[in-house]
Amino acid sequence: MASQRTLGTRPPNPIPDPGGNRRWLMLALGTAAQTSSFAFVYGLPYLIPVLRRSEGLDLAHAGILVACPTVGLLLTLYAWGAAADRHGERVVLASGLGLATLALVGALLVHGLVLLGLMFALAGAAGASVSAASGRVVLGWFGPEQRGLAMGIRQTSTPLGMLVAAVSMPPLAAAYGLHGALLFVTVLSGVMAALTALLVVDPPRPPAAAPGGAKPVSPYRHAATLWRIHGSSALLVWPQFTVGAFGLVFLTDVRHWSPVAAGQLMAVGQGLAAVCRIGAGRWSDAVGSRLRPMRVLALAVGLLSLLLAGFAAWWPSAASVVVLIALCGLSASTNGLSFTSVAELAGPHWAGRALGVQNIGQNLTGSLAPPVVGAIITASGYGTAFACAAGCALAAIAVVPARAA
Repeated sequence: MASQRTLGTRPPNPIPDPGGNRRWLMLALGTAAQTSSFAFVYGLPYLIPVLRRSEGLDLAHAGILVACPTVGLLLTLYAWGAAADRHGERVVLASGLGLATLALVGALLVHGLVLLGLMFALAGAAGASVSAASGRVVLGWFGPEQRGLAMGIRQTSTPLGMLVAAVSMPPLAAAYGLHGALLFVTVLSGVMAALTALLVVDPPRPPAAAPGGAKPVSPYRHAATLWRIHGSSALLVWPQFTVGAFGLVFLTDVRHWSPVAAGQLMAVGQGLAAVCRIGAGRWSDAVGSRLRPMRVLALAVGLLSLLLAGFAAWWPSAASVVVLIALCGLSASTNGLSFTSVAELAGPHWAGRALGVQNIGQNLTGSLAPPVVGAIITASGYGTAFACAAGCALAAIAVVPARAA
């Protein structure tokens, strides 16, 4: 059984802190790389209105198309993580972003639910490299006393990607159609592929085991701690994807906002999400724990989701817009905490694979959420969908491992 020290949230750093300004450049590159990937992967919900018009899809089928990139992610995350553990981060980042760019070019050349879904899935599968490798870049360059803040900044890539998509995709789609919006994310991916190939430097690592020596022991072998962190963070993805994927549709269908105005407001919510991730990471550094703040934030997300469900089902009010944006920000706040905790517990020899498993759980939830939530809204309304999100957040509190906090 792992010792209590091993289960703590801030174990000694096995990699010397390299210092200097290079680590901040690596943090910026890792964040920008995943922002470019997520502008496509998680920005597709902002194209639901144009997808419904141009491809003749109902809400449930549009949700399936939106889920295709995360399905691709699920199929390759662990493999990309293992590749990062073996070959280093720079090669994985550059090759994955390059392949994602090629798949997006393919999406520009096809039409229809099946072919678009295939291209989107291939782009997501290639873009999974960024999720597996850019987190390792950050964690390798920062010591434990700054890791929460660094990973909080790094995890702003999700809301920043969604913010970029919210600001750019609705007006591009309105002016140039679906192809105009997709061309934007294609160019963004290509630029970041080139920058990572040229500028990313792999962090220093501990010496590998000598030939015939003992291999690093799997962190999954003796305790369920990592599995519980994976499970709780996957549960917390459900409210995040509920509001992220259908917040704009709620504003247009229920509150009768225009798609462009709704996209601009959702961009504000994603900006708030970025601030919340940084704040949560700094909080975890200050209190010496990743998981105690995670439980508190899960409670807050559950209560806000219940309040939004009440507004949607029984008390229609403009106040629902304020709650929606607050939930958009707060529901994203726990990602960096769970990722930092997983990487610290796994250690440098297993961090890529452990982060791959972490991403699989989160993206499995992310791939299920859009079609399921779309079907729930179609059958029972937004109130039921937001109530389900509340249930997932509150369940996560019990799953977070208290001993490791």
